[in-house]
Amino acid sequence: MLTRILPGLTWLHGYDRNLFQSDGLAALIVTIMLIPQSLAYALLAGLPPQVGLYASMLPLLGYALFGSSNALAVGPVAVVSLMTATAVGKIAVAGSPEYLSAALALAALSGVMLAAMGLLRLGALASLLSHPVVSGFITASAILIVASQLKHILGIEAVGHNLLQILGSLAETVGTANPATGAIGLSAVIFLFWVRRALKPLLLRIGLGPKTADALAKAGPVAAVAATTGLAVVLDLAAEGVSVVGAIPQGLPPLALPPLDPAFYFELLPSALLISVVGFVESVSVAQTLAAKRRERIDPNRELIGLGAANLAAGISGGYPVTGGFARSVVNFDAGARTPMAGVLTAVGIGLAAAFLTPLFHHLPKATLAATIIVAVLSLVDLGALRRT
Repeated sequence: MLTRILPGLTWLHGYDRNLFQSDGLAALIVTIMLIPQSLAYALLAGLPPQVGLYASMLPLLGYALFGSSNALAVGPVAVVSLMTATAVGKIAVAGSPEYLSAALALAALSGVMLAAMGLLRLGALASLLSHPVVSGFITASAILIVASQLKHILGIEAVGHNLLQILGSLAETVGTANPATGAIGLSAVIFLFWVRRALKPLLLRIGLGPKTADALAKAGPVAAVAATTGLAVVLDLAAEGVSVVGAIPQGLPPLALPPLDPAFYFELLPSALLISVVGFVESVSVAQTLAAKRRERIDPNRELIGLGAANLAAGISGGYPVTGGFARSVVNFDAGARTPMAGVLTAVGIGLAAAFLTPLFHHLPKATLAATIIVAVLSLVDLGALRRT
């Protein structure tokens, strides 16, 4: 009876200890990866870092109840974070209570739209969006994201709403770069690129198994966070002008309804629709790719409802718009996730981190988070699509 109401729970049939162990290992690996990533993407969206953690908890549960993919991991992603900052920045000042309220409203509105599209069985429309259009959009967004994070890498003040404005502002202010911040940021970028490209082959050559080597390579951002945070404490880098994350509230996300002002939602309507479509296309592309590797199938309409439930959950739990992320889903798949229970366990892990570990991130340099974003989104750039098209 329950699976008729919540079709995403069909994976519970025949669930056993072996599946739990496989999902548990995947959840542990994904949780370690997601903590620094979630903090970084929240800052990209112009939100307090804890909001990234909040957006990685209840949305995972919402998707597990209604989604159809066994490996998709939902949460904050770079492109949607940038789109959130652009949409919310038009109606509120970053850092203000109104900015956070607008992000909550945007998540809730996107959730309603996605769920409605799923109930109307519009999932097949995703096939009408051509690959060059989607690829071009994501590539351009990734380039814009990288440019927007250079100010954190260098420790300078740069503004702008498009690529030309950002690059012009960077050129004008580069002379004021903070040497300590630059050293931290550039070192983190170099280290993360090396981890991504060279660490796994190195570990394989010294005799580690493929799964162990892959898990350690995926934990590169965690090592960068730990090392630079330790340096910031030992060398008192904050006194040298290095910007750090600062105090992050401890505890689980507050449960509350988003603002209910109709005029507020009307203003956010175009942005919510664009975020919903882009988020769904990215998510369903990842889900279909991973499902094909195991000869499984996904239901695009259930994906719409699952993403809708995830965004509604984000809207009532202090988060912001979410979708299925490529990197986290691939890690989840490679780590052995067999059912959506991996996502549920990941939500538990993120919750424990938010409740007990946030003081450890007080001295984390923002340059390290910017490096994490830059290395992650550069993998989305596909300039070869221009030549092929």
